[in-house]
Amino acid sequence: MANIELIEKLSNAFGVSGYEKEVRNILKEEIRGFVDRTETDSMGNLIALKNMQAKGPKIMLNAHMDEVGLIVDYIDENGFLGFKKVGGIDDRLLAGKRVLLGDKKIPGVIGIKAIHLQTKEEEENSIPSKNLYIDIGAKNKDEAEKLIPLGTPVMFKTEFEEISSGVYIGKAFDDRLGCALVAELLKESFKNPIIALFSVQEEIGLRGAAIGAYKYTPDISITLEGTISADLPDVKEHLKCTKLGQGPVITIKDSGTITDNALREKLVSIAKKQKIPYQFKQLLAGGTDSYRIQTMKSGVKVITVAVPVRYIHSPVSLFYKTDYDNTFNLIKRFVKSL
Repeated sequence: MANIELIEKLSNAFGVSGYEKEVRNILKEEIRGFVDRTETDSMGNLIALKNMQAKGPKIMLNAHMDEVGLIVDYIDENGFLGFKKVGGIDDRLLAGKRVLLGDKKIPGVIGIKAIHLQTKEEEENSIPSKNLYIDIGAKNKDEAEKLIPLGTPVMFKTEFEEISSGVYIGKAFDDRLGCALVAELLKESFKNPIIALFSVQEEIGLRGAAIGAYKYTPDISITLEGTISADLPDVKEHLKCTKLGQGPVITIKDSGTITDNALREKLVSIAKKQKIPYQFKQLLAGGTDSYRIQTMKSGVKVITVAVPVRYIHSPVSLFYKTDYDNTFNLIKRFVKSL
């Protein structure tokens, strides 16, 4: 059921916050012919409209296009690139990772001195990102600057791959899985007015959603995400948050939002009736575009539903196709019920 080809394109695409053009173009092409019109606003949000003349509550389907990454902020005399993080990334995940820089996707590696040269203290502690650098093989500053000007965005070089039956790894499943879900939902037939908001800059402050939802304010908004799955050996049971293989994740509350009680109960009722597995997000952490959308103008009823994903905000993540398919089925039936 999952459109794996689309998920692969989206996962491999360049889309660090503020530089979502490649992702936007893939989505625009994918939904062509299934919506009445699309537009790109001043922030770079992709907005697709369908059935806007229909009666009934206006429903927004929301997913963010951007991913965490890096941005070049310094070039030294030897051609090594300093960088800052874009979005939340654990410093321990950076050293030795391969990266792609800018529109031309110039390859590089995040460097660190060999263990033979490290002090005992350095060996025993993670290296802060401010002490790391990107090496593109440049001989000097002039050569590096010709290829990589200051402000160049950087993404992790991770190829989408099926590692066992129905189990996939790749980057940016937060939130390219949500983008794929919204794109596939737009191909369905719904009676309500539908506003699809593919937002930008979610990872650095939920920025795009505020602009998109202000222009096209819905009655009901459904944010679709890839969320934390912490079903790992070193995580205590009460902190596991969500688990792979147990279906879509329904948020009751996170750091910024309490979702609509009636809509959430309706969602659960549909899941039970259709025998679709589901789970609640157990850890009240993180935030989504629902926070911005919920408080827009006179207020919007929101729910947040996600595919559980291991290792989000890292160079490589993992999800199950069954969880994606069950999320799609649940949201499709939920929207039709409205």
